[in-house]
Amino acid sequence: MSISQLQGLLRVHIHRGVNLAIRDLRSSDPYVIIRMGKQKLKTRVVKKNLNPVWDEDLTLSITEPLPVKLEVYDKDLFSADDKMGDAEFDFTPFLEAVKMQFEDIPNNTIITTVKPTRTNCLAEESYITWTDGRVAQNMVLRLRNVECGEIEIMLRWIDVPGCRVSAEASMVRETKKNEEEDVGPFFVVFGEMPV
Repeated sequence: MSISQLQGLLRVHIHRGVNLAIRDLRSSDPYVIIRMGKQKLKTRVVKKNLNPVWDEDLTLSITEPLPVKLEVYDKDLFSADDKMGDAEFDFTPFLEAVKMQFEDIPNNTIITTVKPTRTNCLAEESYITWTDGRVAQNMVLRLRNVECGEIEIMLRWIDVPGCRVSAEASMVRETKKNEEEDVGPFFVVFGEMPV
């Protein structure tokens, strides 16, 4: 993959799991795998916990906005790991917000809201916000193909100099700057103009 194909990096902060399914005798040893295209990343295992806190960042290289698949497994020592559900999310609305290149807006401003639908795994509304000088999105994903469980994540974008999204954003900033310079100051004069 060349830098010209790269749009940027998507940092997925895997915060925690809530009310995950029991796969061992009384608990589970969960970990999360995220996949996008050929990329596959994994969190550490949290032992004996149905409400694990991972607080780990996993970073995907983005060439095109493919859906991100998330799977939760129970780590087993003497047999194959048990699946504890899966979810999928589309980050296209997030990427569109990144391309807008906000600069002078207050911290924690909501840019847009993504509502739960039958085609996404959102458990509740998800807000794309301007937080600490960046676009961010918190999500609560309801796990599918399992009796219970949710995963809380946060998306953040990492610009890579020379990549497509950075180049597009630079063009947008330059266009805005040129438009502001073209307008310049103007005066309103009341009354008649001398001949």
